[in-house]
Amino acid sequence: MKILVATDKPFAAIAVEGIKKELDKAGIEMILLEKYGEKSKLIEAIADVDGVIVRSDILDAEVLNAAKKLKIAVRAGAGYDNIDLATATANGVCVMNTPGQNSNAVAELVFGMAVMLVRNFYNGTSGTELKGKKLGIHAFGQVGRNVARIAKGFGMEIYAFDPYCPAEAIEAEGVKPITDINEMYSTCQYISLHIPATPETKKSINYNLLKQMPKGAVLINTARKEVIDEEELVKLMEDRADFKYISDIKPDNASVFAEKFEGRYFFTPKKMGAQTAEANINAGIAAAKQSVGFLKEGIDKFKVNK
Repeated sequence: MKILVATDKPFAAIAVEGIKKELDKAGIEMILLEKYGEKSKLIEAIADVDGVIVRSDILDAEVLNAAKKLKIAVRAGAGYDNIDLATATANGVCVMNTPGQNSNAVAELVFGMAVMLVRNFYNGTSGTELKGKKLGIHAFGQVGRNVARIAKGFGMEIYAFDPYCPAEAIEAEGVKPITDINEMYSTCQYISLHIPATPETKKSINYNLLKQMPKGAVLINTARKEVIDEEELVKLMEDRADFKYISDIKPDNASVFAEKFEGRYFFTPKKMGAQTAEANINAGIAAAKQSVGFLKEGIDKFKVNK
């Protein structure tokens, strides 16, 4: 059996070593394809492998249809919108993610950006503090739980909205559950987004929702840019000089922010939530273990396609 590790943006060397070790133990050959650049190289490499591990690499219909022997595809990370689930399902390919492996890295970035923003990018002027402020966590999965853990250390008042998470589970983390999304946005000065990009969530963070936030509102997005209605966010920030936006995903209209909202926004140069050595290693090794578990024993605990 063969597993392709296809990463145009490579794993850290130590992560690749860990992946190979897991596959070697199982008697599975690792094929490594890094910095491949051209889609044709991925199509060629995936043609005769049993499994594939990717990061943000695109596994669309063309790639998946070329993978005649493929049984398992694992996204080393939480989000999996880079994989065509419908085609994978039609081809009998199990798709998994590695939830939780990047969660602390993303949560720490939330507060790294937040502190920088509220201290006015360390420009020497007087800023504000996070202590005592109300934080709303939109989706209470692994990342949301880690955000809550860190927020407690800052002394914030923490709320969460997640229709798929029981209120008791949220309360068990010392967080106040809210069942009405409008109530959370109207209550919390700070909102941290952790929702996936789905047909239901795309552009769901819009003008009508955000306008309810209290004075001095800060929206933090380490989820996906697709969940934001970017045009409506610009309109809101034009209407409300007190509103600020920080994200590790540069929006398509970033030039408008640069032109109109100096000092009220921040975007990292590229998606950086999971960009730590620890997360890189954890996600890669988890992907290898899940691939082996599926190919050897049929374990599909983290399957995301039906």
